[in-house]
Amino acid sequence: MTEPALLSEIESGTKVGQIKSQIIAYCIEHGPSTITDLAHYLMLSTPTVTKFITELENKKCIANYGKLETNGGRYPYIYGLHPEAGIFIGVDVQHDRVHVGLMNLVGAILVQEYDIPYILNDDASSIAELCTLIRNFITDHQIDTSNLLNININLPGRINPMTGYSYTFFQQIQKKQSLADIIGEELGFNVTLDNDTRGMAYGEYTQGVTAGTEAKNVLYINMSWGLGLGIILNGKIYTGKSGFSGEFGHISIYDNEILCPCGKKGCMQTEIGGLALHRVLTQRIAAGEVSVLSDLHREGKVITLPDIINAINNEDVLCLEVLDSVGRKLGRQLAGLINIFNPEVVILGGTLAETGEFLRLPVETIVRTYTLNVVSNDTSIKIASLGKEAGLIGSCMMARSRRFGKIG
Repeated sequence: MTEPALLSEIESGTKVGQIKSQIIAYCIEHGPSTITDLAHYLMLSTPTVTKFITELENKKCIANYGKLETNGGRYPYIYGLHPEAGIFIGVDVQHDRVHVGLMNLVGAILVQEYDIPYILNDDASSIAELCTLIRNFITDHQIDTSNLLNININLPGRINPMTGYSYTFFQQIQKKQSLADIIGEELGFNVTLDNDTRGMAYGEYTQGVTAGTEAKNVLYINMSWGLGLGIILNGKIYTGKSGFSGEFGHISIYDNEILCPCGKKGCMQTEIGGLALHRVLTQRIAAGEVSVLSDLHREGKVITLPDIINAINNEDVLCLEVLDSVGRKLGRQLAGLINIFNPEVVILGGTLAETGEFLRLPVETIVRTYTLNVVSNDTSIKIASLGKEAGLIGSCMMARSRRFGKIG
C-alpha cells in the first residue's frame, strides 16, 4: 500500500518533517491560520514557513482558505488542513454494542453507524469479531483506505493510550505485544487505544457542549452504570503517568459494606451512578413504596436503567426522589474536584444525563454550597449535548489527535 502523502511529508524523521508535523498539529488545534501566526508559533522566518506551506499545499496536505479580512493593509491568506489529505476511523466499544465512524482531516464526520451488535468478552474471539466489524464497516461504506491515517478504539476500563495496552480486558493475550499492535497487525493499519470516558469527554469538548467556547479546563462526569471522570487541562486530555486517570468512582469514601464491581467496598460508585440508582430504587419498590415501575416488580419483570430514566423524565415521584439523592451526593464530591481543578465547565454526561435538569439542579445546588465562592463563580455545570454520539465523535477526534501528538 502506498504511504499517504501527508505521512510521507511529516514522518521522515528529519527536522523538516518535524516542522511540517508541527504545522499540521497547529492547524488541528487552532484551525486555518496565517503564515504570520505560524511563523510566530514555530519561531521561524516568514519566508521559511511560506516555503513549507507551499510544499504542503502542492502535496494537497494544506489548502488555501482565501484571504483574511482585516481592518487595514493587505489581506493575508489563511491556510488550513486539506479535507481529503487524510481520514480516520473511530470505534466506540461498549459491553453490548459498538459504534463506528469515519472522519476527514478537518474533523467532519462523514459516516457513522451506531448500535452494531457486539459482546465484549475477555477472549481472542472477541478481538477477532471486533476486527471483522471494522472491516465490514470499511467494505459496506466503500471507504478508500489509501489515506486512512489511524483507527482509534475506545474501550471500557483501564487503558494506557501511550503503550496501547488494556489492563482490564485481554491481559492474557497481550503478553508479547499490546492490544493496539495486535489489532493493528490484523487490520493492516495504525491503531491507537483509549478509555471510553476520555473519549466521551473529548467528543463533548471538541464538538459538543464546549465547542466554540474559550473553555480549556473541563471536567466530564460519565454517569452510566458506573462513575467515570474525564479531565481536560489547558485544552488537552490528562491521562496520568500510565493512562489511568479519572477513576473517580473507585475513591473509597463510604462505610457502607456494599461491594463494588472492582472488588472493593465503599467505592463512590456504590452510592453514585446508575448502579446505585437502580439498586436503591428497586429496593424501595420491593419494600412497598409506590412508583410507575411497581407493576413491573409485581409481574416479576426486570426493571432496567432505561425504564428508570423514562420514569424520571415522566416525573415519577419516587424515581425523582432517588435521583435527587444521587445528584446531591455527586454534588458533594464534585465540589472537592472543583476546588482542586478550578475548571470553567463541568459536563454531566453518560446515560443518567438523559434526565437533564432533574440531575443537574440537585448537583449544582450542593456544588454551590460546598465550593469556595471565588472558585464556584468560575464554573458552569452543564448537561452533555451529544448523547451517545459523544463517544464515537471523541474516538474519531482522538484518532486524528493521537496521530499528530495533540492529546495529553
